[in-house]
Amino acid sequence: MEYRLFGRTGVRIAPLCIGAMNFGDPTDEAEAFRIVDHALDAGINMIDTANSYNGGESERVVGRALARDGKRDRVFLATKGFNPTGPGPNDRGNSRLHLMRACEDSLRRLQTDHIDLYQIHRPDPDTPVDETLAALTDLVHQGKVRYIGCSTHPAWQVMEALMVSELKGYVRYVSEQPPYNLLDRRIENELLPLCRAHGLAVISWAPLAQGVLAGRYADVSAPPADSRVVLRGGIYAERVTERGIRIGREFAALARGHGLTPAQLAILWVKDQPGITAPIFGVRTLAQLEEILPALDLTLGDDLRAACDALVPPGSVAVNFHNTAAWMKMRLL
Repeated sequence: MEYRLFGRTGVRIAPLCIGAMNFGDPTDEAEAFRIVDHALDAGINMIDTANSYNGGESERVVGRALARDGKRDRVFLATKGFNPTGPGPNDRGNSRLHLMRACEDSLRRLQTDHIDLYQIHRPDPDTPVDETLAALTDLVHQGKVRYIGCSTHPAWQVMEALMVSELKGYVRYVSEQPPYNLLDRRIENELLPLCRAHGLAVISWAPLAQGVLAGRYADVSAPPADSRVVLRGGIYAERVTERGIRIGREFAALARGHGLTPAQLAILWVKDQPGITAPIFGVRTLAQLEEILPALDLTLGDDLRAACDALVPPGSVAVNFHNTAAWMKMRLL
């Protein structure tokens, strides 16, 4: 497997990151352990979770999975803070008070003495970025965090954070984690060029467009009983649209015409886009992981790339995957 540099850190990761959002619900612990073991055996060396996933259970399952047989040292472990972790007014956000507590809690759940990549899950309009960066810098100096990054931030806020770090001597963001798939390509306009220019790794989420590009949905009105649309609704249901399903059908036909499954092509397309370090695959079952692994050794050819561009042109959007980002004011017509 060809490992890729993680921004300017010198760290090398596989071109696929395992997302642990499903660990604990709906993926039980035994299946999660099998997924982690198989991923590591295949050469994947990064796992991403967050303190808010399943009320902290995702971190607990990841921690128990990595505590076995020295697996922790084989993984570049990433988690996040920002989202609510309790009922109190300070149990959320990017303040020093919350992030210090959140990091300590994550360390306990993950059963580790350090987090390799600690990410700010979303921007906090009520907290100045220098407050956040100062707290993160202290966590790095204390040895509890190795690197810091952000997730689903607009390009201007990433640039602002880099500038403040430079001016005040704070630790610098090394990565950004945005939504990115063939149905929502808006990060190609500003965010990806910014990250390439300033050496940030990009680990993007939702590469399968929540299963729409994998052919999981045949009709908006009849989603699978075990889908996120049914089990979680809300923001997840908003991402499954008639337009997306229609493009998904064309995408699936394109994939099969090239001897690939739709899921394999969806991963391959993101993996081989300029500026992408690794897509995050929120695997739910071992069978899903086994299906997409062959894509890691494939290359997206020019003809196939052009055919995908014909479905959704570069920089454009067909389905809004930034619907958890309050700063994204653009709405689909």
